[in-house]
Amino acid sequence: MSHLSDLEIANQSTLKRINEIAEKVGITNEALEPYGHFRGKVDITKLKDKTEKGKVVLVTALSPTPAGEGKSTVTVGLADALNQLNEKVMVALREPSLGPVFGMKGGATGGGYAQVLPMEEINLHFNGDLHAITTANNALSAFIDNHIYHGNELNIDSRRIEWKRVLDMNDRELRQVVVGLGGPGRGVPREDGFDITVASEIMAIFCLSNGIEDLKENLANITVGYTVDKKPVTVRDLKVEGALTLILKDAIKPNIVQTIEGTPALVHGGPFANIAHGCNSIIATNTARKLADVVVTESGFGSDLGAEKFLDIKARKAGFDPSAIVIVATIRALKMHGGVSKNELKTENVEAVKKGIVNLNKHIENIKQFGVEPVVAINAFIHDTDEEVKFVEDWCKGQGVKVALTEVWEKGGKGGIDLAKEVLKVLEKPQQFKPLYDLEMSIEDKLETIVQKVYGGRTVKFTDKAYKQLKTIKENGWDKYPVCVAKTQYSFTDDPTKLGAPTEFDITIRELLPKTGAGFIVALTGDIMTMPGLPKQPAALNMDVNEDGTAKGLF
Repeated sequence: MSHLSDLEIANQSTLKRINEIAEKVGITNEALEPYGHFRGKVDITKLKDKTEKGKVVLVTALSPTPAGEGKSTVTVGLADALNQLNEKVMVALREPSLGPVFGMKGGATGGGYAQVLPMEEINLHFNGDLHAITTANNALSAFIDNHIYHGNELNIDSRRIEWKRVLDMNDRELRQVVVGLGGPGRGVPREDGFDITVASEIMAIFCLSNGIEDLKENLANITVGYTVDKKPVTVRDLKVEGALTLILKDAIKPNIVQTIEGTPALVHGGPFANIAHGCNSIIATNTARKLADVVVTESGFGSDLGAEKFLDIKARKAGFDPSAIVIVATIRALKMHGGVSKNELKTENVEAVKKGIVNLNKHIENIKQFGVEPVVAINAFIHDTDEEVKFVEDWCKGQGVKVALTEVWEKGGKGGIDLAKEVLKVLEKPQQFKPLYDLEMSIEDKLETIVQKVYGGRTVKFTDKAYKQLKTIKENGWDKYPVCVAKTQYSFTDDPTKLGAPTEFDITIRELLPKTGAGFIVALTGDIMTMPGLPKQPAALNMDVNEDGTAKGLF
């Protein structure tokens, strides 16, 4: 068992030049734009199309716990295992955000011997996409305030500007700010606030656009606020969609990197999964489908958040059906769902696993409701015992669910061969994928469908504020959009402390935010923050850089 850190393992790996990786999947030198030796971008306009597109394997998980699930690790390891079985495979992942990297969650490049590389660059500035999205978002803020300063021809109500500035860092001090102070020459005073970049609507649009023209159209459709007589004001009204698209023209090209084992990987886009839809870009996933026969991708958090949004929002917009879905489970997380505290997880406790299995069971039910067969990956951790693992394996088999012990963190692709074989069995069979709700349904019915079928709750309640917003949404004809529920990732409910698989609960919708550029309605529940704060001991305290410029303490 390795005692090296993820960064040490990454630094000991031998990387291939990016043109070699690109060649593996038929990306020509003309279509490849190298960023240094080991990463690049793909100009999708220079790729050949193919009639038979690759099949999509989605990796999701049970409800996450502080014990860790390793979803990205399994995603990467599964792709490496399929590569070892001579499948033409690519992995498609989200880009990490600097907020979580320097905060609590850590990076997003996998772990152990199942990582995408170069992990330092990917976890820090990478190819500049998040900076471009931050710039586009804040340019729009500047254009709005400038329009008001120069006479406000559109009659924008400065108290009803919905568009916020963003920063790719957890910074609670910026949640609410006042701008324009200092006299007439400094602008028009108003309240404002910052979100984290990955919660920006431009990030969601970036990931849900099918190309540069679609990107421009979606940016034009953003509602930035309302006039004095409560009419929506869009980017199209401000005439700046061309400028915003120009800022994003290079960022929109998918980034190509590699796994430790040299499997080609596209890492592109990264919206928050408990706020936005939590999946990498449609452009990257569809590019991988053009180049490979199997595409392994992931969605954020558990099936109730990332997978539901992937299946009801992303797949619908992207025009593909997932062909298999993997649910990552860990013995540690099952024990926590069974009532064990984090510091007791090293002790064998089959009874707690038995109690916690209700959480996994609900996630399996969720995936089946979409008409796709799930495969359970038991992601191995060092303190799991044979008895605990055997219980989960036997339970899955008893339920008629495919299951595989997965040891990719320790063994790389070799540790994922059993999982890959189970996934390939599912890929051979036609699936009956169907989104959970019809877009013609009312917002209330869409939300109730998600709460009852995915979360296992009773019904939906709305605050007075949400009711008012619902009225505005209907008046403006935005009620045919899908819904994107922002809720805690730790529980099926809106209360993060309720683990397992609770029943007999209601979900309260605090606010409904129309994202008319991204094409969905965000329903805020609980105390979900669009600008997180840093923890008392942020991961940044362990980070440094050596004399030769290599990173230290980056996980």
